[in-house]
Amino acid sequence: MIESINKITDVKDLSNAISTEVGKIIIGNDKLIESLTISILSNGHVLLEGLPGTAKTLLATSFATAFGLKTNRVQSTPDMMPGDITGTRIYNAKTLEFDFIPGPIFANIVLVDEINRAPPRTQAALLEAMQENQVTVDGKTSILDDPFMVVATKNPIEIEGTFTLSPTQLDRFMFRLILDYPSKADELKVLSSKIGNVPKIESAVSQSALVQAKKLLANVEVDNSVVSLIAKLVRRTRNLTNVSLGASPTASVALLNASKGYAAVVEGRDNVTVEDVKAIAFDTLNHRMIVKSDQYSSTSEEDPSDLSSIKTIINESIES
Repeated sequence: MIESINKITDVKDLSNAISTEVGKIIIGNDKLIESLTISILSNGHVLLEGLPGTAKTLLATSFATAFGLKTNRVQSTPDMMPGDITGTRIYNAKTLEFDFIPGPIFANIVLVDEINRAPPRTQAALLEAMQENQVTVDGKTSILDDPFMVVATKNPIEIEGTFTLSPTQLDRFMFRLILDYPSKADELKVLSSKIGNVPKIESAVSQSALVQAKKLLANVEVDNSVVSLIAKLVRRTRNLTNVSLGASPTASVALLNASKGYAAVVEGRDNVTVEDVKAIAFDTLNHRMIVKSDQYSSTSEEDPSDLSSIKTIINESIES
C-alpha cells in the first residue's frame, strides 16, 4: 500500500497502483480508471454511461475498493425521495427531540446507480453536495468528509421509468465517460478471469497519501497560453450555429482541473501542455453541450445528443 506521496511522479505511481488493483476485475478499461483517479484527486465527479452489462457498477465499486474509502451505494428508483439520499430527522420519543439520521450521501465515494431512474427532485438532492461538499437538511448544514466523490451510472437506451438529467445536474460532473462493449480479446480475458478463483481487490493507497496527492495536483503549473486555449475552446462552443447550448464557465474550470490531473496522473508532470488539454477535452465537455436537433439522427428519445457530432465539434474547436 502507498502510504505517502512526496513528489509529482509519486502521483503517477499512485495511479498505476490503482489501475493494477482494479485491473484484476475490470479488463480493457485502463483509461477509464485513470479518468476516475483524475477526478477524485481533482475534487470532481463522474458519470459512467454505457449499455447494459458493460460493467459500469462493477467499475465504480472496484475503484472505491482499491482506495479503501468509505463507500455507499444508492439504487435509484422512480419513487425515491430526497431524504433517501441526504438523510432525514426522526422524532425520538425518549429525548423528545428530532434526531438526524444521515443518508448514504455521507461517505467518501457515493455510487448512484442508474441516476436517471431517480425523479428530478431526488436528483436535485445531490446538487449541493456535489458543488459545495455539504448537505443541508431542515436548515442545518453538515460538511462532508474529504475526499468526496459521486460516481453515477446511466443507461442511455432506457426510456420507460426514467427522467432526463438537467443541464444543471450534468454540469456538476467533471467527466462523462462512455463505456462500450469489450473487444474480442478483452471479452476472452473476461471469461478466463471467471474460471477458478476470482481475484480480490485490495486497498492500494492510504487516505493520507490521497490527501497529499490532491495537494500536489493543486500546485501543478499552467502556462498562460494553455489557460488562453481553454478559455477560447469553451467560449467557441457557445457561438457555434449548430449548438443550442454551449459549455459553461464551470466547464472551463473543470477542463483546467482535469488537464492538471491528466498531466500529473497520466504523464507524471508538474506542468500542463496543450496536448493534455486535447487529451481530456472530450470527456470533460461532451455532456455540457446540446446539439441542435437538425444536426443529428438519434435512436434515443431520452438522451438525443449525438456523441459523434459533439466529438467533431470539440475536435474542430481545438484545431481552430
